[in-house]
Amino acid sequence: MNTVETIQKQCQLLRLGAVAYQVEALADQAAGEGISYLQFAQRLLESEIDQRRERDLERRKKAAHLPARHRLEQFDTTGQENLPPARLQQLKELSWLDQQFNIILMGPPGTGKTLLAAGLCHQAIGQGYRAYFRTMQELVDILKARELSARAKTDYRRLCKAQLIVIDDLMMTPQSSTEANLFFHFINQLHEQTSFVITTNKSPKQWVEVLGDEVLTTALLDRLLYRCEVIQHAGQSYRMKHRKSIFETLS
Repeated sequence: MNTVETIQKQCQLLRLGAVAYQVEALADQAAGEGISYLQFAQRLLESEIDQRRERDLERRKKAAHLPARHRLEQFDTTGQENLPPARLQQLKELSWLDQQFNIILMGPPGTGKTLLAAGLCHQAIGQGYRAYFRTMQELVDILKARELSARAKTDYRRLCKAQLIVIDDLMMTPQSSTEANLFFHFINQLHEQTSFVITTNKSPKQWVEVLGDEVLTTALLDRLLYRCEVIQHAGQSYRMKHRKSIFETLS
């Protein structure tokens, strides 16, 4: 076994995967540049740190459950009077997250609410925040199953430690009394330590119709709207505007 193979084996034992993979190339580069031993050691460690950061980012993105379209570069502010480019830039800077503000994105289906919410979640993950994306139905299912399912229990614990939770399609469908209470207690538990980004096609006044309890709805709104920016989306549905036809495909 030569020196390179020995070092690679030692790196594997120490779980230094990036160093094991790059040690020979970095050694050749260092020899060509004539750098010091300390500079060479620094490059080795930097390669390991960079790879671990990349792996950690991928793990957190996977745990977030982001939808396919989740990059803010894809969001079009054209026609969004309440969200010009300057305001979008402010949202991207995430100062509102540090101040534990909530954001409610309200408007008709297809106007970019989910893309914007997912994009902010993706932005937060990239900045090192613990951020997750769930539909309201997924969240309710987790809350109902957390005492019965190990997976749901793990997901619930993860959400309870979040700095940002995106709840997509809030109040889309009516909730049972049990579901409404579970949802309220979840928000009540986290509202002073976690920021929420919420997408909904219903105004807060209509939420009582979904939850079926005016007192609970009022208490929920009190917690979510205390420190909150409500952004009204407008315009034609992106999906309807760019809809496909089988006849176009076949022609």
